[in-house]
Amino acid sequence: MYLEKLLVTLLAAPVIAPVPTTVAHQVVAQAPAQQAPAPAAAPKAEAPKTAEAPKAPEKKIAPEVKDLVDRMQAFYAKTQDFTADFKQDYKYKALRRTQSSTGTVIYKKPGLMRWEYEKPSKRTFVLAGEKVYAYDPEAQTLSVGRIDTSQLSASVTFLFGQGKLADEFSITKGECKDCKGTLLVLDPLKNEPRFRQVRLEVDPKTAQVLKSTVVDPDGSENAIAFLNLKTNVGIDADRFKINPPEGTRIDDFTKMRK
Repeated sequence: MYLEKLLVTLLAAPVIAPVPTTVAHQVVAQAPAQQAPAPAAAPKAEAPKTAEAPKAPEKKIAPEVKDLVDRMQAFYAKTQDFTADFKQDYKYKALRRTQSSTGTVIYKKPGLMRWEYEKPSKRTFVLAGEKVYAYDPEAQTLSVGRIDTSQLSASVTFLFGQGKLADEFSITKGECKDCKGTLLVLDPLKNEPRFRQVRLEVDPKTAQVLKSTVVDPDGSENAIAFLNLKTNVGIDADRFKINPPEGTRIDDFTKMRK
């Protein structure tokens, strides 16, 4: 489903439609059974050596990088809403081709986001709380899904003024000749099945994100450049509603199963 692919790469979070049952596996440590005392003449058996648990990678961040990350997070923490034009280039590694799209995006706290695609075809995607809406005017369809916002990565939630990037990523300064800002390379500290890496091109003066690139597990790259970004302009919540015309087929996957 295109909606799922969009959100996995754009928001780095799985779409749930319908809601699956999640089973949490708990590991219970058991004490070793006591052995009968050995005869006095018998040598004592050495206890088997337990393998040491792998150490978690250390979170190292250069002072100049930390300063930029802190300023970037502070910028979005005080941002109540924003509007921007965007250009999206999705590079399919296996197919060796790039699909380019353009449009506009608006955001309003808490958790309202609307992506309006203009080219190559008109489409609308709205994130409203835990619901996701995908409207295709040409096909005359509106799909409704659900996303578990508690599972969103900090690579997304920092835009909402939440989440701390340094808690989830090793952040380094990358080299980029064509970048208009400072390139930050974010590598997950833990195994992350949804994406391999996140790259953020940040304006060193304003601390705004100029471009975001998410690298998929297969090496494909979803790059989104933000243009004409305006913050705290006063966006009405009604702009996140979708009112499809009569005759539109509505597929509500949130009601298919419970």
